[in-house]
Amino acid sequence: MTEQTGPRYGAIDTDYGLKLATTQPDDDGPVWMVNLMKYREVADYADGRQSTISGREADDEYSPLDSLAEVGARPVFFGDVDQQLLGDGTVWDRIGVVKYPTRRSFIDMQALPKFQESHKHKDAGMESTIVIGTQPMPIPEAPADHSPVDWADVPHPPTDDDGPVVVMHVLRFHDAEAAHKTPDHMEQYQNAAGKVALHHGMRINGWFAAEGTIIGDGRAWHQVRFNEFPSKAAFMAVVTDPSRLEAQKDHREVAIADTYTMIVRAGLNDLEASIAE
Repeated sequence: MTEQTGPRYGAIDTDYGLKLATTQPDDDGPVWMVNLMKYREVADYADGRQSTISGREADDEYSPLDSLAEVGARPVFFGDVDQQLLGDGTVWDRIGVVKYPTRRSFIDMQALPKFQESHKHKDAGMESTIVIGTQPMPIPEAPADHSPVDWADVPHPPTDDDGPVVVMHVLRFHDAEAAHKTPDHMEQYQNAAGKVALHHGMRINGWFAAEGTIIGDGRAWHQVRFNEFPSKAAFMAVVTDPSRLEAQKDHREVAIADTYTMIVRAGLNDLEASIAE
């Protein structure tokens, strides 16, 4: 059984931590760490200092860009959650994805003095977090009769008041092997819903298979998906489409054991470029 330990904002999976630390160089390579972040209303510093800043502001103080750069890592996605559509009692505030050059580099960063010093701000600001180590998955090909369309030609194009959004799905399937192969019911849902989504301008930024959850609440996840839409209105048109609703009932709900689905307003979105590198 995996031992769960860790800081105030989550439990560390020591088995996955060992994998990150001991993967041999010949077998190692990039890893995308997906971060779900929930902030304290007011930052709570472990040294007892009085604080009037918010948890979000404390996390902004934490921002370990220098430490990331020192180990060759960089953020490739960052955004605020506009609306959470599915999930349990935790309502997430922000999403971030960092690409590390190797699994070992993630562990190496934890030992940097500057990182350890800045971490007090994360500990103060973060109420809870899930950090999932992932690898890019192959992207399914669009149906021949439903190729991607220009956003200027979709029913709900981006506007000044409603610009592009990224819909993020964190998925755990009933099938225990689903990180390696998407279950058949989910494939059938994708085929039906994908045609509707493409009509409304969906673009896949990146789909990722989970290889472990280094910090979390003990739950294991299988996949994390990032789909971009020209506007929130475009995505909501997909959500309410009758054919997608039928496919959801017949296939998606059958396949999925647990999920978070969130609409994110991204300030940084280099997912596609980071996969292509």
